[in-house]
Amino acid sequence: MRLMCLMFLMFFCVLIVTVNTTKDIFILAGQSNMAGRGGVFNRKWDGVVPVECKPSPSVLRLSSNLKWEEAREPLHEDIDVEKTCGVGPGLAFANEVVRMRGGGGGGCGGCVVGLVPCAVGGTRIEEWKKGGRLYNELVKRAIESVRDGDGVIRALVWYQGESDTVREEDGEKYKSRMENFIQNFRLDLQLPKLLVIQVALASGEGKFINKVRHAQLSIKLHNVTCVDAKGLRLKEDNLHLTTMSEVHLGIRLARAYLAVIDHPFNYTQVGR
Repeated sequence: MRLMCLMFLMFFCVLIVTVNTTKDIFILAGQSNMAGRGGVFNRKWDGVVPVECKPSPSVLRLSSNLKWEEAREPLHEDIDVEKTCGVGPGLAFANEVVRMRGGGGGGCGGCVVGLVPCAVGGTRIEEWKKGGRLYNELVKRAIESVRDGDGVIRALVWYQGESDTVREEDGEKYKSRMENFIQNFRLDLQLPKLLVIQVALASGEGKFINKVRHAQLSIKLHNVTCVDAKGLRLKEDNLHLTTMSEVHLGIRLARAYLAVIDHPFNYTQVGR
């Protein structure tokens, strides 16, 4: 009798996993603080991986050659290839989503998160406009992430703008450029209601940080939410987040996402 019960339980678990292993896919894009510079010093990564960023069978990444694999730090190592990558917010975000949704280790009913790293350091929003190399690669990777039919794109997670703080003109035009980017991306993916979680800057390369932050916090498009990074600890360069700041940001992003799916909205909210 015990053996029959055990066999039934195993069959039930397999059935649940089979039904519920659709990947929740998140596109990670922007510039260096999304790509991750946590733990990078003198162009070398220190190799320190916080527990919140440890690999998990429940968290996958789409590699540069468009293959799904278990996600590991540095998440953007084969994407942002011109710079040294370290810890970013992506894995902390994914692990928190899995934890909060009752996953972990691929157990019965556990969710699977698929991350699609696309961030490239030192890029302005204008470089992400429709038709450009970065935009085309972003759309290509997003489409490829669902080509096998077992995943759903849940959100674009966007952290960018530091390079738009150098010129006042870029700061003034940031809002319209970002709104055009969002609308074009949704249109090209045929996902008109795609959730966009953007990060309001904690730092910048120039003196017009507040202009870009104001633009980010002023976007009122449907299903666009904003998580504020202001106040997170920066490295000595006063530009990039520390490893633990990246972790804290990833957790904030996860909770912002979970708050949205639990309580749908159609206006911009600021998560702190």
